[in-house]
Amino acid sequence: MSQFIDIILHLDQYLAAWIPMFGPWIYVLMFLVIFCETGLVVTPFLPGDSLLFALGAMTSIGGGLDLWVLLFSLTIAGILGDTVNYHIGKYLGPKVFERQSRFFKKDYLIQTQAFYDQWGAFTIVAARFAPIARTFAPFIAGIGGMNYKKFISYNVLGAVAWVFTFILAGHFFGNLPVVKRNFHIVIFGVIFVSIIPMLIPWIKKKLNPTA
Repeated sequence: MSQFIDIILHLDQYLAAWIPMFGPWIYVLMFLVIFCETGLVVTPFLPGDSLLFALGAMTSIGGGLDLWVLLFSLTIAGILGDTVNYHIGKYLGPKVFERQSRFFKKDYLIQTQAFYDQWGAFTIVAARFAPIARTFAPFIAGIGGMNYKKFISYNVLGAVAWVFTFILAGHFFGNLPVVKRNFHIVIFGVIFVSIIPMLIPWIKKKLNPTA
């Protein structure tokens, strides 16, 4: 676990080492990470926002990555991931939550349901910017039988907004001296800001338990 946390907080250093190691295959590896993070309910722990930001930063500091290849490929990965997740939810349904486990936690389901209560179908877009909810939102949409045409339109919109926001943020701000000097703090900040939407329903419940 400590090694995983170290990778997350020092993504710039690890990516700098991985890019020459994997060559063009680094795009495939990043595609798989984003696909799994959005498409498989067993991998909500994978980096999403922080990884996109770090990848964007690498495009502006001579890291050997192409901005447009990342934008296009990772948007496709996000779209495909949510699509697969939707169909998993549709065909497997709530059966996977019948037993509490390390990955299929009912708490995650409840947290994501709070998103739906607030945002409705737009949750597919809004949840893109919240870890865990990002992974479970399309799954719940499948369970609930959301109209597929509506789902795919929100899916595409959400993937484009999410990937472009974080990669371009990394691209334009990652080369700033203050960001480069404090990159691990910036990554931690990105992670913290990302989880705020998931904390809001919990905070409201604590402040008003009878609601």
